[in-house]
Amino acid sequence: MTEKRAEDVHLVVFACEAGMGSSLIGANQLKKRAKDAGLGIKVIHSPVNQIPADTDVVIAHEGLAERARKAAPAAVVLTFRNFLNNAASDRLIRSLTAGEAISADAGPGS
Repeated sequence: MTEKRAEDVHLVVFACEAGMGSSLIGANQLKKRAKDAGLGIKVIHSPVNQIPADTDVVIAHEGLAERARKAAPAAVVLTFRNFLNNAASDRLIRSLTAGEAISADAGPGS
């Protein structure tokens, strides 16, 4: 299971299929929450197949999780089912604020 220490998280990518609508909204919400929490992380949005190599954490819809793991094998991948109730973003902010390690969601067969 992939894991990152809170202090090693610098770049968070909100990944989407190809368009930028939903991931842009998700990334902007996460940016605001990170800033409000005083976290010094960079949050961007990206198509799942173009996730930057230096990404520490990827937040993606569960249907994109496997592609995100392949595109960013060194990143922790957190998934969600519903954009309006995004538990992955909640979990990330809570863990980083507490200084806890971020663990990847279990992949298929885990």
